[in-house]
This record gives sequence, structure tokens and C-alpha cells, in this order.
Amino acid sequence: MEEAVSEEYKKALRAEMQAYKEKKDTELAKREAEFAGLSAKKEEEFSYKLQQEKIQLQQSLETSLRKSIVTDFENKLQLLEQNNRDNEEKLKLSRQKELEFLQKEQALKNREAELEIAVHKKLQEERSKLSEELRKLEEQKSAAKDNDYQLRLRELEKQLDDQKKLAEEMRRKAEQGSMQLQGEVQELALEAMLQAAFPFDLVTEVGKGVRGADCIQTVRNNFGQECGKIIYESKRTTNFAADWIEKLKADMRSTGADIAVIVTQAMPKDMDGFGEKNGVWICQFTEARAMIALLRDSIIRVYGAAKSQQNRGDKMHLLYDYLTGNEFAEQWKAVREGFMSMKISIQRERDAMEKLWKAREKQLEKVLLNAAYIRGSIEGIAGQDNINLALTDEEEDKLLD
Repeated sequence: MEEAVSEEYKKALRAEMQAYKEKKDTELAKREAEFAGLSAKKEEEFSYKLQQEKIQLQQSLETSLRKSIVTDFENKLQLLEQNNRDNEEKLKLSRQKELEFLQKEQALKNREAELEIAVHKKLQEERSKLSEELRKLEEQKSAAKDNDYQLRLRELEKQLDDQKKLAEEMRRKAEQGSMQLQGEVQELALEAMLQAAFPFDLVTEVGKGVRGADCIQTVRNNFGQECGKIIYESKRTTNFAADWIEKLKADMRSTGADIAVIVTQAMPKDMDGFGEKNGVWICQFTEARAMIALLRDSIIRVYGAAKSQQNRGDKMHLLYDYLTGNEFAEQWKAVREGFMSMKISIQRERDAMEKLWKAREKQLEKVLLNAAYIRGSIEGIAGQDNINLALTDEEEDKLLD
């Protein structure tokens, strides 16, 4: 670029020099014509002067041209250098902007990738939480079932042990071949049955040789309060004696019991099943548990009714004062606030779980639908009996339907 510019300037300067030289030659020719008539001496002097002037003029012209060429060349060179620096600065600025744009574009791509990774991590965490919650629910259900099974198993083991002990005791008593011992076996069985069926009640055995019935059951309610007593007489004979009723009624009055029960193998002639006779309840051993449960419930109800009637007037005033007082209002307000908070929390949890369940249900329906399409296609090609592609068994399919 510099060579092309310098060559153009050289051509221009040569043209100016040629024009200036031609102009001077023309002036010299005029002067020569003016002095043509002078003498030879003057002509020589004039020629010599003219020659000197020509030399000086040529030197001056060359010097001025050289200076002009150098000055113009330096100016053009400086202009080119300045343009080159400007272009380099613009190129540098353009590269800097392009670099910044590429950096921003790369940062945006990195941000999008990080956001996608964060979304995937969040989804994976939600899946893990849901799986953990479902696993905990299944574990809780399994633990509850295991607990119920263990309790039932222990109850059966306890009953089996009791039955084994009872059978062993009855076998031992039966081997003695005594009717009295047979009666004692039934007494023991009756006591064991009462203790097993009503664990909160107090079953007291009356000692052998002591006047009175065979055992006494003290009935207790859920609060551990004693509601009444049931007195029992156990008989294991082939015939029913009428004097047993009067004797047990006397024992009932002496012990302060509320109900008297005779558990006998032989029923009175006028009774086909359990029932009440002359103020005493009579039943067989197989009917004892059901009848005693009814009698016990009636004792608890009567006790509750009698308890509610004690000091009824004073209680009504106290209850009215309490219900209309500030203490009850504040307590009930606290109960209501707690209830509403629990209700709102449960509703929110229910809404969230139902939303989650609906989403899972839609996903499951989509999976089952696609699996059904694949299954139908494969069975259409290979046959139904060759490959089993069922995701669930028949019972689970029915549940899903």
C-alpha cells in the first residue's frame, strides 16, 4: 500500500518537475533571444551567468523537489500509519466485542445447562421423596400387620398355654376319679376364662373349706372404678339340686354381690338354655362367657346411671357455671383453633397427595396403555401362549380396573 502511494506521488512530482523545467527552459529561451544581439563577450558572460543560474536553479529545484517529496512522503506515511493504527484499534475493539459476545453466549449456554441439571436434580429428589414416603407407608402398613399378627399370635400362644395348663390340670384331676376334683377343674377353668375374657376385672378365688361361693368377680369400668360384683358357683354333677339357688342367694347377700351365677353341667328340668330363675342366673360352661359379658355390661351401665344421679342439683349448677364461664370459653377456643389448624394442615396434605397421586395415576395409565399396545402387537405376531408380557397378575389387574 505504501509502495503504491509513493509511486503515485513520484509520478505527480515528476510531472510537476517536468512542467517547472519546461517553464524555466521557456524563460531561458526568451532571455537568450533577448540577448542574442549582445556582443560575444557579453554573450559569454551572460552565457556563463546563465549557466551558473541554470545550475543554481537546477540545484534549488532539485532541493525543493526533494524536500517536497520527502515531506509529502512523510505526511502520507504518517497518515497511513495513523489509518493503520485506527484500523488496528477498530479491529481490536471488534475482536473484543466478538469475544465478549462469545463469552456471553457460552455463559448463557452454561446457565441453561446448569438450570436443566438443577431441574433434573429437583425431579430426582421429588421422586426419591415420593418413593421414600411410599416405602414408609408400606413399612408402616407392614409393621401394623406384623404387630397385629404378633399380638394375635401371642394371644393364641397365651390361650394355648392356658388351655394346655388347663388340660393338664383337668387331666390330672380327672385321673383322680373324684367328682369333687372334677368340680374343682371346672372352677379353675371358669376362673381362667374370666381372667382371660375380662383382664381388667378382679377375679377372687374362694378358698377350699371356706363358706361361700367358688369365686367372686369384681367388675371394673374403663376408668378402673369398681362397678359391682358377680358371685359364681360351679357345679359339675349329673343332676341339678334346687337348694343351690337359695344357698347362692344367701352367699350373695353375705358378700354384697349384685348378681349370682350358677355354672352347671346339668340344667334344671324346666330350662333348656341359660336364663334367670328365682333371682339367680343359670347357664352351662359353654354359655358362660356370652352371658357374663351381658351381665357385666348391665352392671357397668347401672353404675354409670347411679353415679350420674349423685348430687345432681349441685352438679348442674357447677356444670352451668363452668360452661358459661371464661375458662371453658378459652379452653374451647384453644381446642377449636387446634382443631381448625389440624384440619387445614390435613386438607393441605390431602390436596398435595391427591395431586401427586393423580399425576402418578396418569403416568401409570400411560405406561399400562403403551404396555397393552406392545403386548397386543407381540401376541398378534408370536401368539398369546408363547410370551407372558403381563405387568401385573390377575388380582392386581382387577384392583386396577
